[in-house]
Amino acid sequence: MTAILIIVGLGAALSCLATRAVLSLLRRAAVLDHPNDRSSHVIPTPRGGGIAVIAAIVATALGAAMARGEPAGGMGVAMALAIGLAVVSFIDDLRNLSAGIRLTAHGVAVVGGLWALGGHGAFAAYLPQPLDLTLTALAWLWFINLYNFMDGIDGIVGSETAAIALGIGGLAVLGLAPASLLGPSAAILGAALGFLIWNWHRARIFLGDSGSIPLGFLVGYLLIDTAQPGGPALAAALVLPLVFVVDASVTLIRRLARGKKPTEAHREHAYQRAVQGGWPHDRVCGAVLAANALLIAIAWGLAAVNPWAALAAGLAVAALAYLLLMRVGRHAPRPA
Repeated sequence: MTAILIIVGLGAALSCLATRAVLSLLRRAAVLDHPNDRSSHVIPTPRGGGIAVIAAIVATALGAAMARGEPAGGMGVAMALAIGLAVVSFIDDLRNLSAGIRLTAHGVAVVGGLWALGGHGAFAAYLPQPLDLTLTALAWLWFINLYNFMDGIDGIVGSETAAIALGIGGLAVLGLAPASLLGPSAAILGAALGFLIWNWHRARIFLGDSGSIPLGFLVGYLLIDTAQPGGPALAAALVLPLVFVVDASVTLIRRLARGKKPTEAHREHAYQRAVQGGWPHDRVCGAVLAANALLIAIAWGLAAVNPWAALAAGLAVAALAYLLLMRVGRHAPRPA
């Protein structure tokens, strides 16, 4: 356990220091996210801090594996793919790449990730390989993009990432996830915490696509690897990210029902509505973290006893969190 705490601390320190360095570079280069009618911030803020976070994760996770004499294996491939996504997404932060280029990059990463996972997806215990891989690929692509969609207020993606990484690390300790995930999840937890020092409300730097996209990919990789045995492991992996999944999915369905384009920028997520309704960013993140604490408890405890009950309880928690945030935002201007 001491070694894991060292990995968390090292990841946090590297992420914090690297983010400070990147912040200075982005300010000098005027790489700023300027407020508009779709924004939740009011002053121009440097964008692209994800480069520092991903660098810290890769250095910490692979460095820890090398120190223990462990092969990088599939996780090494996943880290390399995350670096590629971070580079492409940083270019997108600078130049606004087309949706086709972005989705192609995401698709290549997902295919490579599934290969690194041994050619099996999250549902390998229940479905034929072609169907398993197809459903997992589609779910992973959605997860990568919803991670980006949910990056709309200070601290929310960093705190969600820390919560899921903590949840997966606990599952590894309990034997519900592969022990090989303990080091990478600790590195991701630490890097997320280090970044939050600069990104908590009021944020001095944003992740940008260079952070949210590769983080969504890496967290997705860990969740799929956790889920592969099926049963309690699959239930636990499905429960942990439900706050983000429910908010992003329900919001997308509601917008499609009104004839809105799925790629159009907006401020209609429950967490954004709560900010518009008067809650500060840190209070919204606190509510999300409280829901995540319950989801972690469900994944660690109930999933091992009754997977179906765990899924039902997890959905109830995520739905209540969504409804609470929407209730806070009931006085906000209604979307067109």
